[in-house]
Amino acid sequence: MGDKGRPFYRVVVADSKSPRDGKVVDTLGTFNPLVEENSINVNKDLTLDWIKKGAKPTDTARAVLVKAGVLEKRQYKPKPNAKTKPQAKKGE
Repeated sequence: MGDKGRPFYRVVVADSKSPRDGKVVDTLGTFNPLVEENSINVNKDLTLDWIKKGAKPTDTARAVLVKAGVLEKRQYKPKPNAKTKPQAKKGE
């Protein structure tokens, strides 16, 4: 959505196995970054329903949902990276 130089995004639910521009399961809302207050319109009830069903937001989607007030900042933390994960020592 949007034109060249005028971005406009939809917040959607999609199957993780589908391509990036593939079939959308459900549309949760919209995000317009060009407006001064970053216009975010998200259906809170529908979003929370999908999360309860097991949908996992991407890092970008989670940031948009936190700005919209749908999720708390602490509610979903990024997955730990293998490099940052502490490893147990042998023999302990």
